[in-house]
Amino acid sequence: MTLPVLLPAPTRRRLMTGALVAALGVPLAIAASVTPSAAAEAADRDRLRITTVSSRPDAVSGPETLVRVSLPAGTAAGDVTVTRDGADVTGLFRPDGDDLLGLVGGLEPGPHNLAAQAPGVATSAQRISVHPATGPVFSGPQQVPFYCETTEYRSPAGAPGGPPVDEDCSLATRVEYMYRTTAGRFAVLPDLAQHPADLATTTTLDGAEVPYIVRIEIGTANRGIYEIASLHDPANEPQPTAHQRSEGWNGRLVYTLGGGCRRGWYQQGAGTGGVLVDSMLSRGFAVASNTLNAFGNNCSDLLTTETLAMTTERFAEAYGEPAYTMGWGCSGGAYQAHQAADNYPGLLDGIIVGCSFPDVGFGTSQKLADARLLHTWFTGDEPGADSFTAEQQLAVAGFGVHRAIAAQSTGANRLDPDAEFDASVPVEVRYDAVTNPTGARGTIWDHTRTAYGISPGTGFARRPLDNVGVQYGLEALREGMIGVDQFLDLNEGIGGFDIDAEPTAERIQADPAARRAAYRTGRMLDGGGGLARTPIIDFRAYTDGLPGGDIHMRYHSFSTQERLIEANGDADNQVMLVQDNTYGGLDPANPVLVQALEQMDRWIRAVQADRSWRDPHDVVVDSRPADLVDACWTPGPISSPEELASRKIVEDIRPDAGQCADLYPTFASPRIVAGGPLASDVITCRRTSPERWDYPAMSARQWHRLRHVFADGVCDYDRPGVDEGPIGGTWAFFSAPGRWDFAEE
Repeated sequence: MTLPVLLPAPTRRRLMTGALVAALGVPLAIAASVTPSAAAEAADRDRLRITTVSSRPDAVSGPETLVRVSLPAGTAAGDVTVTRDGADVTGLFRPDGDDLLGLVGGLEPGPHNLAAQAPGVATSAQRISVHPATGPVFSGPQQVPFYCETTEYRSPAGAPGGPPVDEDCSLATRVEYMYRTTAGRFAVLPDLAQHPADLATTTTLDGAEVPYIVRIEIGTANRGIYEIASLHDPANEPQPTAHQRSEGWNGRLVYTLGGGCRRGWYQQGAGTGGVLVDSMLSRGFAVASNTLNAFGNNCSDLLTTETLAMTTERFAEAYGEPAYTMGWGCSGGAYQAHQAADNYPGLLDGIIVGCSFPDVGFGTSQKLADARLLHTWFTGDEPGADSFTAEQQLAVAGFGVHRAIAAQSTGANRLDPDAEFDASVPVEVRYDAVTNPTGARGTIWDHTRTAYGISPGTGFARRPLDNVGVQYGLEALREGMIGVDQFLDLNEGIGGFDIDAEPTAERIQADPAARRAAYRTGRMLDGGGGLARTPIIDFRAYTDGLPGGDIHMRYHSFSTQERLIEANGDADNQVMLVQDNTYGGLDPANPVLVQALEQMDRWIRAVQADRSWRDPHDVVVDSRPADLVDACWTPGPISSPEELASRKIVEDIRPDAGQCADLYPTFASPRIVAGGPLASDVITCRRTSPERWDYPAMSARQWHRLRHVFADGVCDYDRPGVDEGPIGGTWAFFSAPGRWDFAEE
């Protein structure tokens, strides 16, 4: 079943009025900082100002922070004194344009005071909060147990990580060099003082032609292993610092976010999102990542965002403040990019996502939970299950191929506490309901228990999952693809599963506290936080028709789009690009994505160049390059720029019309077939009494049975879900499970 017949539900619920927002106690302006006007900037220039530039002042990690002192007109740099907790640290600062820049060290965890003063101007002070380099900063109590994988780690040059130097899985920071050969491959640089004969050169986006030599720094942040790669010629340049930048670095940073989720808990991880990326490095971008930014190692958007913040902080301290940071990630990397940009604005200035989902906890996991329930029922011995043909099962599920039902059911292992673990987690510490009931539970809820809270009855994470009132197969019934008795058999017998993922006759009910936390803290992607003013390129390598039933279905891109529309009135800061699966999910060598990388660069720089005092969302929309539009490409590899242009189909990307929809049809999910919104953002539906006119003709017996099956009512998707509302704020700092405060921006 494709989406065209299912489209009445989308974009039908909330653009919340000020009165309703106020009633919910939600700030009217979420993270409401805007681009400063020229007048505001001029006013800033009339005063002395000290700020941290490597991180927010309340989110400093480790013993150092990069600090900028902005000087008013007429104040000489030599007249400025900078202090840390009263101690003179002026000697750490050097001129940086019209400002002073310094790496201030000697910071212990806790509060500190920075101050700048000069004759004739008011003193500027900045209070900072310092957190350990091993974390946490804002994610709350760290996960226990946690297993180091430094010995499994291999650097981009193939060097082993070796044993950790402390109990926090730390590695001593080190640097290695690789170069690009004239044959088009990366190799280890044999001699730092001499260029090899087969060394290639590259021309960056800024037009600098430099030797194609890559400096790779490896270290640890937040208990994860980070990698930072950038162009640097060790034979002819000093080592880069915040004051001395490499000639080859174009001043911009790309942060790669790795995919996966299943088995992504209790481990450090042995691989990052990848930093040895030719299409990025050859253009002068620096590239960074961390093992905890691969969702297959760490399936918690809260912890990945914190790791992103701490790793980019390390980058700025070592290399200088980048002009911007672009997020790049597929699948689990898309979760990270969406939620970091929305919930912690300022970390990512633009994102390119592929094989995307809105979020892991709802956009994906609701679909997987429903698939588990359907697969269990279809393959069981419940009355009526054997009456469904494969075609009818597919109509109820909404997927593109029948095998997707079983495949998505297996994907629900991330909701099963003892289903899957990485080999680094010893068997004896894993949860087992009988033999180890207090062991480590492998679910997305337990892995982010800081946000969802802990149930006092079980000691497990609270679970925001619900299917009460859901009418599975409703649209298939309305279209005549299944009969009334089949519909009733299915909904009478489908049931749910308990906190241990064991089947139950009863439907699943969400924990109210977890449900509220999901909406308020952005675990359910809202789209109205920082994402409202973030340039987004959503690239879809089409896989809906793969025989095995791929999880990365195209409708998820539209789910994100719908949430942006609901939160902001439009999704004009999101561009959708669709292609066949020739190159896979988010291959940076794909000509479509190479072009998108350069288009995103122009988009972000245009946003930054706009100095008007306008709504940030409007600035982003108006700054989009004219050649960056919704489009798809006809199937097959692309071998030239001319072919890239000629194979492109430019049209509004919709799931229900046009050539792109014909080439790449959009299918649905079980919850959408049940009448749910395309946004997939209702956890617990509000219920209403079923009305007879809403169904095909039924006998009196069938109607009586339907009223019995749904004795407590059926989902009313014309109303917002229970507790559904906007994100409560941005920059949430978690102090304990289920407890947080918003710092905003």
